[in-house]
Amino acid sequence: MRPEAQDIQKSLDVLRNGGLILYPTDTIWGIGCDATNPEAIEKIFALKGRSKEKSLIILLENENQVASYVREIPDVAYDLIEYTEKPLTIVFDGAKNLPENLVNQDGSIGIRIVNHPFCSELLKRFRKPIVSTSANLSGEPSPKNFFDISDEIKDGVDYIVDYEQESVGNKTPSTIMKLDPSGKFSFLRK
Repeated sequence: MRPEAQDIQKSLDVLRNGGLILYPTDTIWGIGCDATNPEAIEKIFALKGRSKEKSLIILLENENQVASYVREIPDVAYDLIEYTEKPLTIVFDGAKNLPENLVNQDGSIGIRIVNHPFCSELLKRFRKPIVSTSANLSGEPSPKNFFDISDEIKDGVDYIVDYEQESVGNKTPSTIMKLDPSGKFSFLRK
C-alpha cells in the first residue's frame, strides 16, 4: 500500500509552517514536527505535557544523513543500522545542527533510520529530519494503534495522516541503544 500523495503533501505543508502532524511510523503512531524548528518542538512538549529534561528523537531517511547531525559516528553504527531486524533508535553523543531544545542535556540525540513507506516518502520530500515522539500524553501508555490515541492528542495537532489509520495491529516502540564514540553501547530499551 502506497501512501497517498495528498497525505504527504498536507503533511509537508504543515511541517513547513511549523505545525504538528500525527502520523504512522515504522513503530507506533507519532507526533512529529520539523526537527530544525525550535518553536514547533516547544509545541510538542506543551501538547504532551512532557518535561523538557526528556529529549525527543529524530527520524532520518537514510544512514548517510547521520553525519549531518552527529559529530563523531563510530563505524559500528552503520552495521547496526544495516543489520537490525527491528526498528532501532541509536542515541549518539555530540549532536550538531539541531535546536538546543531538541538535544538532550548531555549533548546527545536519538536517531532512527526509518523503514516505512509513509515516513520514507515524507522524509525524502521534506529533506530535513522530523521529530518523532509517541502519540500520548506524558505518563500515559504508548498507543498500540491509531484507535488508542486520545482525543486530546488528536485535537492538539494540525494534521492527522489518513494512511494506516485502519490498521489494528499492535505496534511496539523501537529498541533504544546508547552508542558512544568509542563504539561501546548499552541498551536503554529492548
